[in-house]
Amino acid sequence: MDSELAALAASGATTLVSLMVTDSWTHARELVGRFLTRTGSDTTAITDLDNARTRLLATGAPEDEQAASGVVAQWHARLQQLIEAGSITSDDLRVLLTSLQRLTTTPAGRKTVHNEINGGVQHGPVIQSGRITGLTFHVHQSSSATDPG
Repeated sequence: MDSELAALAASGATTLVSLMVTDSWTHARELVGRFLTRTGSDTTAITDLDNARTRLLATGAPEDEQAASGVVAQWHARLQQLIEAGSITSDDLRVLLTSLQRLTTTPAGRKTVHNEINGGVQHGPVIQSGRITGLTFHVHQSSSATDPG
């Protein structure tokens, strides 16, 4: 394997493991899981990712450098095996690495939401949502609100 591919595999493994203990893990897990199962050579990818994350969280990594290094070495070897088997190309690995690095610089769930209510005074609950099911409101109107006189 040439040195460029080895460096890509090492960087990919390091980035993946660093994401295992962040809020971006769900996105990284889905991304890597799709990538590895797409190759057709890795049917246990999601289970192995979850097991690695569990080990890291149980040991208190990233504080525990030895545990983190072990998981990095595991995933580095795994990526190298996929490269050597021809299951992934250097371009595939670059795309994966770029996507993982993007997750490390964009915190998950950090979006700004601004809501405004216009059109008069609201005398009851105001809810903004994409979809609500099974919700019931019991609104009691006062006699002054229903009687204009």
